[in-house]
Parts: sequence; C-alpha cells; structure tokens
Amino acid sequence: MRILHTSDWHLGRQFHGQGMLGHQAAFVDHLITTVTERAVDLVVIAGDIYDRALPPVDAVALADDAFARLAATGARVVLTSGNHDSARRLGFNARLADAAGFHLRTDVDRVDVPVLLEDAHGPVAVYGIPYLEPDQVKRAWDLGTRSHQAALTEAMTRIRADLATREPGTRSVVLAHAFVVGGTARTEASDSERDIAVGGVSAVPTSVFEGIDYVALGHLHGRHTLTDSIRYSGSPLAYSFSEAAHRKGCWLIDLEAAGLSAEFVDAPVPRRLVRLSGAIDDLLSHPRYAEAEDAWLQVTLTDPVRPARAMARLQARFPHLVALGFALQATDGLSTARPVEGRSDHDIALAFVADVRGEPASAVESDLLRDACEACAADPDADTQVGA
Repeated sequence: MRILHTSDWHLGRQFHGQGMLGHQAAFVDHLITTVTERAVDLVVIAGDIYDRALPPVDAVALADDAFARLAATGARVVLTSGNHDSARRLGFNARLADAAGFHLRTDVDRVDVPVLLEDAHGPVAVYGIPYLEPDQVKRAWDLGTRSHQAALTEAMTRIRADLATREPGTRSVVLAHAFVVGGTARTEASDSERDIAVGGVSAVPTSVFEGIDYVALGHLHGRHTLTDSIRYSGSPLAYSFSEAAHRKGCWLIDLEAAGLSAEFVDAPVPRRLVRLSGAIDDLLSHPRYAEAEDAWLQVTLTDPVRPARAMARLQARFPHLVALGFALQATDGLSTARPVEGRSDHDIALAFVADVRGEPASAVESDLLRDACEACAADPDADTQVGA
C-alpha cells in the first residue's frame, strides 16, 4: 500500500504580515499531482489543517477545494484535527464524508474505530488520533494523570484492543498530533509551533507506539525520522525564519507485507527564507547579497549607531524584507551607569535616544517624548522627578 503522509498545512496563516494563501494553493496543486502521478492509495493528514479554530473564509474555501480534489483522485484519505484546529468544526459531516472515502477523525471517543483497507498483502487498519487536550481527555477517560503521555497511552491501549480483534496479520497505521521524542533523531521545535506543554511535560516517548507498522505524526514543522516507522512530515511551507534550513514536503511510504520503504517528496518552494546580518551600507552595496533580493528576508543590523530609515532603505534593494532587528554595541553612554535621581523622565528618555542613535532627538521627537512621559505620570500636569 502506498501512503502519502502530510500535516500542518496551517491554511490561513500569514508570514510576518504577508498572505500565504497563494503559496498554500500551490502546495495543494503539488499534492494532487503527487497523489495522481505516484499512484497513492492512502493520504494521511496528521492535523493542523487550519491555523486557528475560526479560520478565514478563503482558507476554508481552499480546504474545501483540496478535499474535493483529493477525493476525486480515488485515493482514500484519513485526516485528523490538530491543536490549532477546532475539532468540532473540522469534523462536521464526518459520517457523510466517510461515504466518499474521505475520513475525518476528530472525535476522541472514536480513536479505536479504524478505517479498514485492503491490498495484495491483506488488511490494513488506519487509526486517527486527533489532538488530545490533556484536561479534556483526563475527564472524559477518567485518567489518573494529566499529561500528553497519559492521554496517548490510553488512546493506544484502545487501539491495540481493537487490533487484537482483527484478522491475524492485519497491518496498522496510526495518525497522531503530538510532541514525540526518542529513536535516533533529535526532535527540535520551530518558532511557528504553538507550545502544548502541560505542567512542563509535553513530550511523549516513541515507545507509546510500539508495534505499529507506521506512525504518521503532526505538530513539529520540521521533518523528522524518529524510527523507521515513526516520522514527522513537517509543514509543507516555512512559517518562521527558524525553518529557513528545513526541507519541506511529504513522506511517500510503501507499506509492504513486512516492513516499509520511505521516500521524501519535496514540496515547491515559492520563496526562499534568508537571514542576513551586517552593516547597512555593506548590505545595500555588496554583490554577494544579490541572491537574497527575491527572498523573504530577516536582517539584523550591526551598525554601532542605529541607521535612520533602515527598513525603507533596505527594502529598496530587498523588497521582501519582512523582519528587521538591531544588534547594537553598547556605547560609552549606555555602558556607564549614570545616576537618574533628580532627573526628569523626559531627560532620561532624551539621553537614551541620544545614546542609542548617536544623535539627539529632534524638537518634534522631544515634544512627543515629553507628552508620553506626562501621560504616564500619576499627575498628568507634572514632569515627574525620579527619586523625588
């Protein structure tokens, strides 16, 4: 059986204020082409279809188009909800969708109800575990411990009990959306992932899935091979600069009678992510930065004095610059602990601006700073003296 494993589409997400829907639509086109050209039997989507529980209408329209086109390929589809999704909304009409071979698994009480498939080697049982919020599952399943490991352990106990009733030799596939660690790979989070820690404990060991023929994981945005049979596909697009070095795509899994083979299918890269650091004049003039001119760009300026109009000047060369930071070296003024007692808030603010920028505030800026200081004072008519 040929399986395509994907997850973490985050439809509707923006990248530093830039719309990503066109790039996400290009991935959907790539996904449909891959399913058709590589003769995929089963598509598994391991959660976080949307970026938030109430997605924008254009994101819902893209999901609707993707689902209809996937169903039209003839491949079976199993989809679970992630921690960004609303399980109730995503699972709407799940029983009706089952009839079309499109299986929405968002109900925690149906984790042990498999989608049953068949190939030349015999039956395959596919179990979809939606994101398990520990508080909710602890109450619903009367668990003694509030943790992701306890929740997934109970889910797998139920799945193994169902597997025991199936025909001998039935192979198993499990989808799960969680932070799983172990095996030979080091799993690292990305800046774009939402923390799911509960009381400081979010990690689940790979041993929870022992005996399953293939485990399709979602949540982490980087691809990871924890064991040969336990993998993260990662997100199909980069959603933070921490993912600049990621290779994005899907796993193509051939599940044989005994064992599996895996191939990573690269997704299209609509725009590269690049991080640059340096002085503004060098960044604006040096030819070695020409390759970054059409990339999403994060720049950290190292000038000793913060340059004026830095964003506008850099965007003249790098139109897709979306994040700008400053790594200013401490000046003599800032490195010297000057007393503040007896000085007004306005005076301290003016000194700070002069230290950071290397030149004093203009008259207009001084007036704005004075207004801000007075607005924050207990007496709006007073320019408060520190230590008075």
